[in-house]
Amino acid sequence: MRILKIYQVDAFTTEKFKGNPAGVVLNSDGLTDQEMLYIAREMNNSETAFIFKPDGADHEVKIRYFTPKTEVPVCGHATIAAHYVRALEYKLSASTVIHKIGIGILPVEIIKESNDYSILMTQGKIEFYPPLAMQERDKIVNALGLKEDDLDQRCPIQIVSTGHSKVMIGIKTRRRLNDLFPDMQALAQISKTINCNGYFVFTMDSEQKDILTHGRMFAPYIGINEDPVTGNANGPLGAYLVKHGLVEHDKSNFSFKGEQGHAIGRSGLVNVMVHLDNGEPKQVKIGGRAVIVFKTEIEI
Repeated sequence: MRILKIYQVDAFTTEKFKGNPAGVVLNSDGLTDQEMLYIAREMNNSETAFIFKPDGADHEVKIRYFTPKTEVPVCGHATIAAHYVRALEYKLSASTVIHKIGIGILPVEIIKESNDYSILMTQGKIEFYPPLAMQERDKIVNALGLKEDDLDQRCPIQIVSTGHSKVMIGIKTRRRLNDLFPDMQALAQISKTINCNGYFVFTMDSEQKDILTHGRMFAPYIGINEDPVTGNANGPLGAYLVKHGLVEHDKSNFSFKGEQGHAIGRSGLVNVMVHLDNGEPKQVKIGGRAVIVFKTEIEI
């Protein structure tokens, strides 16, 4: 028998029961893939992060991520949660940790704030796919329950990735965003043909000066009808906004706060930082706070 330390963490918030919940298993060494899947299914969060000792000299910690249905290469909110737990458990000083995840070896900044922490992770390579063909575009719009008049015509509907791809869909108003009631079965079917499992609907219609965007993210194909607050959507959104000239910047850096989760009562904030090279987005970092809801130990 082994004793596992398991945490329930709300990421991108400092309030319990807000933001995006993630499971974190602190001492995962020795677990099989099937055991991790069982634990993720039992936790029943969109993702659970499993923390391992390094398996090479080029990183300090290894993390794997499982939904209740499958393993995924990276997860923003579960990364924030995992490193927040490590920082608290090991009483870390402000530092940079090199972690190995499904998309590669990348740095994570541990920022100490009094007796608490915020986490800033570097995302993977930015990739822009061509705007979706009209047939696929129309299927997505219909499945989301949108009409052409709802769309922000400045925003092409296209897949963007910083490690885990999402379809970007810009709309005009926050009211329409909050009213969305998608056809989840239709979205899941479309995912099979476009090879992308997440649909991020966003608007720049914000009444708060310090918040640029509001969004909602749907991924029914991998068992997540709606994800409360998604780092792997807000990050690529930053690169997308720069790429399409939708925001002002100094040609070197662009940063903003994105809100997500309001429509389902789990609002959270993602800090997004985009580094530019000659005006083109080259690297994305996302960050935020977290709070532990509970921790427990189980025998396995």
